[in-house]
Amino acid sequence: MRLYSYWRSSSAYRVRIALNLKALEYELVPVHLVRDGGEQHGATYRRINPQALVPSLEHDTVVITQSMAIIEYLEEFWPAPPLLPREPAARARVRAIAQSIACEIQPLNNLRVLQELERRLGADKEQVRGWYLHWVEEGFAALEARLAGDAETGDFCHGDSPGLADAFLVPQVYNARRFDCDVAAFPTIARIDANCTTLSAFINAAPENQPDAS
Repeated sequence: MRLYSYWRSSSAYRVRIALNLKALEYELVPVHLVRDGGEQHGATYRRINPQALVPSLEHDTVVITQSMAIIEYLEEFWPAPPLLPREPAARARVRAIAQSIACEIQPLNNLRVLQELERRLGADKEQVRGWYLHWVEEGFAALEARLAGDAETGDFCHGDSPGLADAFLVPQVYNARRFDCDVAAFPTIARIDANCTTLSAFINAAPENQPDAS
């Protein structure tokens, strides 16, 4: 199994966590998203992923793109240990938490969007940072309210074992801190992140521990 990844990509970070939680072996293939205009735009990588995004997962003859699709594939192919709870309502809750990050927060703040703010609209660094903080803080406020007010929240996003939702939360917290977001303002999120980042599956997936970290 081969994972095309970039050390700071939150989407790739999610998949690395999921692979580690399932104790699956994989070869990591770095794709530098910034160097020389972005290696993802080259013809070689576009043959793997025409969207020119990371991550991409190769398993046997199959290539899967999009982090949620990859993690769901891992869950279906290797169901143990599970990343989703058994009950349908609980599974929907976990997916909703993950998608509130993957669909509502991260797309507004990913590298392509931030670069376009600078290129097309002439935004300076502080304006880009303000844009980032607005959307991450708005998203975290809603997520904090959901997690803090729900008895199904435990040591982790759902119960007392790490799973799919935590694999999405931790990379978003990491990125928020890069932009000096005060994560302490969201105590339930901060607590869950702290619990996760003591575990080897999360430590080994962390950006600074990747072979392409720079």
